[in-house]
Amino acid sequence: MDFNFTQDELAFRDAVRVFLRDHLPRDLQDKVRQHRRLGKQDYVRWHKIVAAQGWAGGNWPPEYGGAGWSPVRRHIWDEQCALAAAPPLLPFGLNMVGPVIMAFGSEQQKRHYLPRILACDDWWCQGYSEPGAGSDLAALTTSAQRVSAADGDYFIVNGQKTWTTLAQYADMIFCLVRTDPSVRKQEGISFLLIDMHAPGVTVRPILMLDEEHEVNEVFFDNVRVPAANLVGAENKGWTYAKYLLAHERTGIAAVGTCKRELLFLKRLAARQMKNGQSLLADAVFANKVALLEIELMALEVTVLRSVSQDAMHETALQQAALQQASGAASGPAASMLKIKGTEVQQRLSELMLEALGPLGQAFDPAYLAGAAAHSRGAGDEAAPLAAYYFNFRKTSIYGGSNEIQKNIISQTILGL
Repeated sequence: MDFNFTQDELAFRDAVRVFLRDHLPRDLQDKVRQHRRLGKQDYVRWHKIVAAQGWAGGNWPPEYGGAGWSPVRRHIWDEQCALAAAPPLLPFGLNMVGPVIMAFGSEQQKRHYLPRILACDDWWCQGYSEPGAGSDLAALTTSAQRVSAADGDYFIVNGQKTWTTLAQYADMIFCLVRTDPSVRKQEGISFLLIDMHAPGVTVRPILMLDEEHEVNEVFFDNVRVPAANLVGAENKGWTYAKYLLAHERTGIAAVGTCKRELLFLKRLAARQMKNGQSLLADAVFANKVALLEIELMALEVTVLRSVSQDAMHETALQQAALQQASGAASGPAASMLKIKGTEVQQRLSELMLEALGPLGQAFDPAYLAGAAAHSRGAGDEAAPLAAYYFNFRKTSIYGGSNEIQKNIISQTILGL
């Protein structure tokens, strides 16, 4: 999509491309392109390379160690990384808890946690969903009882979180807990930072449809958490949660990744034959691809419109913080991007399987882990795509299900 970038922004895009060309390890790039699984060391390795450049928190304000990128520059970075098949920088620290700490945390929390997030010295995970509190997040029951002691105040946390992504690697979890059960459910929630290595924390794996250990259950059994780990005011965690979710849902759109995968789909279909011609030349299949590409172009226009609007303020982060602190709603834009972005991602994975025909039914977890890469050949494109399809069934659920996002849009736009 052609966007009216300034000369400075075009120069920045060129600088990003040079950086990716010179510093993105080929083995990590190949893993992403071949849809193979990334391990903890893959994520950490790439994060530290970007951090050494000073770009890990590119859109963070300079006073917190960031580069102070505008929303447009952040968009350029995200798109170029996706097109180059770079591993994603995990959002839990950089894009979720980091902005919350900047907007609402104490000075001590900012000094301690923010540099560690930028350096990837701490691996963060998100403690929101519970077995009885998914889309209805305010129904959470994990409790935190405040205790005063001679050695300082602390909370005793008991309960369970579920669908906790990559918690098996985590050092810290930002967690929503109920600190006052006597008030309306949204008003009795607090935002705690909890050490995953503390006594009483237990992590149990949940295997996904693709047999990947990506999510977990996390149990808290009388876990002692210093009161200094409370972010903002007690019982105001719902405000901070909504602020964080707006950041999460906007990023879920993943336009750059979708553009890369669309090119992959076209190359895949061009090599498949049907009735003596390329599948991409088949009118029915070509129409499906064209309709998907139109959807993606419309999504990109919406993202670019949002980026250009954000650029009218100092940064999107600062503007959002002001809105949240004043109690203003973040608006339906994040929900719209979340819905359409996840629909496009799912459709891409569906058409990949359709293009492969019977070969798409193959399911080879060993290839995904790299154990069979040499025996099957690194260029075997069929091997990972069934698992890729299975994994992307989740996108319309996490970050707030698409049905809930439609409710948010109807309430904020139509007043229903």
